[in-house]
Amino acid sequence: MIKGIAANIFAGVIDLKKIAVIQDLSGLGKCSLTAAIPVISVMGVQAVPLPTAVLSNQTGYPSYYACDYTDHMEKVMDEWEKLGFAPDGIYTGFLADEKQADKILDFFRRFRSPETMVLVDPVMGDNGSAYGIYTEGLREKMLQLVSCAQVITPNLTEALLLLDGKSEMEKRYASLMALAGEKRLEQIGKIGEELAERFHLQAAVITGIEYEKETQAVKAGTEEVQTQMGNLVVENGVLSWYFARKEGSSYSGTGDLFASILSAGLVRGMSMMDCVKLAVDFLSKAISETVKEGTDRNDGVCFEKYLGELCKKK
Repeated sequence: MIKGIAANIFAGVIDLKKIAVIQDLSGLGKCSLTAAIPVISVMGVQAVPLPTAVLSNQTGYPSYYACDYTDHMEKVMDEWEKLGFAPDGIYTGFLADEKQADKILDFFRRFRSPETMVLVDPVMGDNGSAYGIYTEGLREKMLQLVSCAQVITPNLTEALLLLDGKSEMEKRYASLMALAGEKRLEQIGKIGEELAERFHLQAAVITGIEYEKETQAVKAGTEEVQTQMGNLVVENGVLSWYFARKEGSSYSGTGDLFASILSAGLVRGMSMMDCVKLAVDFLSKAISETVKEGTDRNDGVCFEKYLGELCKKK
């Protein structure tokens, strides 16, 4: 009897899906690996971290200490190769420079199979501005990573950086912000379609699109404007939107949580729209809790109490 139980447990471990998660480890800020590992794990998938750097806290704080791990990445890959590691998924996030991107391209060559689900979050900028790490060289490497992916999760700024580079992104972003309501969404939809077609993606998900929607107010005959956050999904040529009411400000780690849910769900065989709905609903509750707590944006969102809802999804 005991042997049978042990055999069943062992079989379960063997069958457990694995995702290699390649990004930095920040002690404070609830982002990158500290966001990805609990989410992926609670969804019934083993998160296998490959740190690109170890930081005292994420870089949005006034100061931080960082230890670059780039030179150690190849040694980790060598050991994993000896062990015959074969990930079911690969999920990449924030990268500090071109050298780290080269390491990930090498990781793809060594560990990706035709069945491996690859999700790339091309972290390069936000709100119409490129981050300080951005260079045209990093963009070129990111284009190579995106070309290896089935799914990417850029925000609007990053989508335009991928398509056009920094100067043209700034112009197109300003033009989009000058459009209102449905006209802006229509143009963003075309950007999503352009991304999916150019990079031959299974799906392009553009995250964090603000949208002001007129809704019927409590008093009959009046209307009020509600700001919503939208996520555009272009999958196999089909365009879909998923919206939720916006609360609070921009918090550290929300994009990492979103991409982590998608990567785990897709590896488990969930549909893209089910993954997006799960991610948006989870984040909406976590952000609402964060607003109630009055948490500083750098500290990330209060997602821990809602982790149980992710493991209910079969």
